[in-house]
Amino acid sequence: MTRVFVGLGANLAQPVAQIRAAQVALEALALPNSLRHSPLYQSLPMGPSDQPLYINGVSEFVTKLAPHALLDALQAIEQAQGRERKEQRWGARTLDLDILLYGNQRIIDERLTVPHYGMKQREFVLYPLADLCPDLVLPCTTPLADLLLTCPLNGMTLLSSSQRKIDE
Repeated sequence: MTRVFVGLGANLAQPVAQIRAAQVALEALALPNSLRHSPLYQSLPMGPSDQPLYINGVSEFVTKLAPHALLDALQAIEQAQGRERKEQRWGARTLDLDILLYGNQRIIDERLTVPHYGMKQREFVLYPLADLCPDLVLPCTTPLADLLLTCPLNGMTLLSSSQRKIDE
């Protein structure tokens, strides 16, 4: 059994509803009573600027799934929610689920890099992660709090409860 953190992002086809559906789907991967979700944030797109704003969050849970089995399960959730994998990196998408942390493991292979390769610079990962686990220390021994000191919000905002309901 391993504690994992999964990043969630969407900017197409009612993104808040996409994230909420993914959060429900994660229940099947989590041990009972272990699933927690950060608040949701709205953020600027990382890639082309001519795409809609993103909705992001992080989920934390304990799972029995091995890393690659978890990756397969997350990709199945993405596909079930209409995700189309395109060659364009960082383009618009209905859903993106990324394994951010898998316990304290470090994994690098052709399919999976954990900790997630870009998480230390991404406000839409670090701030929701801190909402769940402010005292977290990454496998590289860097405290999450130290990363937040040098990570600007870049226009990211916490979604209000009224904004969350507009899209659902």
